[in-house]
Amino acid sequence: MLDLKFIRENRDVVVKALENRNHLSLIPIVDQIISDDNNRRKVLLELEELRAQRNKANDEIGALLREKKDAKEKITSMKVISSRVDTLEDVIRDIDPVMTGMLLTIPNIPHSSVPVGAPDKGQVVRTWGEPKNLNFKALTHIDLAQNLDIVDFTRATKIAMSNFVIFKGMGARLERALINFMLDLHTTKHGYTEILPPYLVNRKAMTGTGQLPKLEEDMYKLKDDDLFLIPTAEVPVTNMYDDEILDEDALPVCHAAYSACFRREAGSYGKDTKGLIRVHQFDKVEMVKFVKPETSYDEHEKLVANAETVLQLLGLPYRVLALSTQDISFAASKCYDLEAYAPGLDRWLEVSSCSNFEAFQARRANIKFRRKETKKLEFVHTLNGSGVAMARTVIAIMENYQQEDGSILIPDVLRPYMDGKERISKI
Repeated sequence: MLDLKFIRENRDVVVKALENRNHLSLIPIVDQIISDDNNRRKVLLELEELRAQRNKANDEIGALLREKKDAKEKITSMKVISSRVDTLEDVIRDIDPVMTGMLLTIPNIPHSSVPVGAPDKGQVVRTWGEPKNLNFKALTHIDLAQNLDIVDFTRATKIAMSNFVIFKGMGARLERALINFMLDLHTTKHGYTEILPPYLVNRKAMTGTGQLPKLEEDMYKLKDDDLFLIPTAEVPVTNMYDDEILDEDALPVCHAAYSACFRREAGSYGKDTKGLIRVHQFDKVEMVKFVKPETSYDEHEKLVANAETVLQLLGLPYRVLALSTQDISFAASKCYDLEAYAPGLDRWLEVSSCSNFEAFQARRANIKFRRKETKKLEFVHTLNGSGVAMARTVIAIMENYQQEDGSILIPDVLRPYMDGKERISKI
């Protein structure tokens, strides 16, 4: 959430950001926020004056009564003031939730380094490795999975619905190996503390990280409780510290969390309906950081490097994209996507998004830290990134490591997690 004072004093900056994001429909809401804020401040000013008058009248009435003098005129005057105070307090009570609701619809302001324009205006920052030139006709992960009997799409649809999958046999082992490898890497080499969060969170948590109210239709919600299945471990891990004050010396706080992730993909019907590209449940290891404002962009680059290390150790060719203003998420100030190449599909697949939210999420969730020298409270900056997401990473592994005989070599770094096995073959 943007700071109300910032919006009031920097309308042109906010409006320009909305234009760059192509959210022109939100500009009238910004003007309404500013107008309501001006009215609210006028009401508060009058309210403070009336409260002072009421307090003074109370003192005067008390003095008159102690002196056994007639206080009826003062009491009548105070009742008029009290009635007006009640009216104005009702105005504030009514306007505050409306203003908060409007503030929650305004996205973050993109950092000055973010490319301006449509989603296709994102810029490739760097690449690593070369797309593999297989000396045979590459199969897609769908064919490989079915031939090797390691993913069951049909039975998953039977017991759930389309776009759910069952990993089985060596497919399940591969998934588990990836999870353990990533958690071990981030906790032993990159300095993250492991978290195993709940998979259900409340509305406040979903609002704190920016999924609500904007993306509610994309979330799985319980019928009888106001709880949501998490779309990413970012939500529970970030909100661990809502309404808390962190010590400056403790920053940065870095967590890595495995979770299943659940997304309805309500706006994506008809897109990538086959295979593992767009599924409603997938596994992911998430990295979350809480940092001081002055270090957040350095920490952002480190976060991206941590995700890149995963792909490098897996030997997967990838590229890093700086997303454009119309492609970054609602809550992000800046975002890099990591895309791994899949030769069977002949596509680059997003396997990680690494975002800096600055104080946007922290303001919504009220996460602060105290400066040691000044004792001043400030909002932390929050960052997160996939370290990495499994379903599409599995695609990249299967398609890059496929062999002409239809088997799949297991990346060296995963073999210790798979009893030393070197390949996945037909039994």
